[in-house]
Amino acid sequence: MRPVLVVGDVMVDVVARMSGPLAAGSDTPASIVTRPGGAGANVAAWLAEAGVDVTLAARVGADVAAARAAKGLRHHGVRLQLTEDPERPTGTCVVLVAPDGERSMLPDPGANAALAPGDLPSRCFRRGAHLHVAGYTLLRAGSVDAGRVALARARAAGMTVSIDPSSAALLAQHGADRFLRLVGHPDLLLPNADEARALTGKGDPRAAARALSLHAREVVVTRGAEGALWSDGRVTLEAPAVVAGAVADTTGAGDAFTAGFLAAWLDGAPAGAALERGHELAVRALA
Repeated sequence: MRPVLVVGDVMVDVVARMSGPLAAGSDTPASIVTRPGGAGANVAAWLAEAGVDVTLAARVGADVAAARAAKGLRHHGVRLQLTEDPERPTGTCVVLVAPDGERSMLPDPGANAALAPGDLPSRCFRRGAHLHVAGYTLLRAGSVDAGRVALARARAAGMTVSIDPSSAALLAQHGADRFLRLVGHPDLLLPNADEARALTGKGDPRAAARALSLHAREVVVTRGAEGALWSDGRVTLEAPAVVAGAVADTTGAGDAFTAGFLAAWLDGAPAGAALERGHELAVRALA
């Protein structure tokens, strides 16, 4: 299987599982845990679990949170290119998990917002390898240059490229046309349904996928409990979600799906089989 360079974020997730609906202006009892997270780190960890030779390039603080995240990523088998920021802390995200497992996020990117072109490992840009970029890198003013350089180096080296748009809210602020021009024409674009709508204005994920196929060779749209679909603009395939039983929370499930799909796709699997592999890893994350 081809090696993968992931350019993305490392975060500390403070996950609050609420006992009921959020009582605005008052108290909502919750169970709170702290754990490593970040779209880039999550995808890299799941890729390593899937047997992929993966390197993560990111920027972290010189703090305990970064050390813990690095230890966990190495345990999964991820090769690390982490640059310590002398001023900014490791990013933190407060995740509010509703009783049905749905989550809302309050991110502070910290050092992630200062990822620089010099933080990228030159050794990873080579023919036959693959670049995956978490959209947060491209949607933040402080890190967008690193994202641009990574994309340019990958294409110059003859690498394949995948992009996860990451955030419907940030896409709406950034502008869909601007984002699509920035990413060029990647081999694989992996939005969720909300991100696909933000990029196309189309509420039907199938129509959105077909529209996005003008901007990417292949498009995968994840739809949560409704499954996922793949399109190259001519053919559209759908795969229902796998029944997962009880859902602990949905945090990171999309990243696990991305890693599962990408691992199979890089290994030459057809789209239908890659969708199934994505669902298999997503189920593990949900539990």
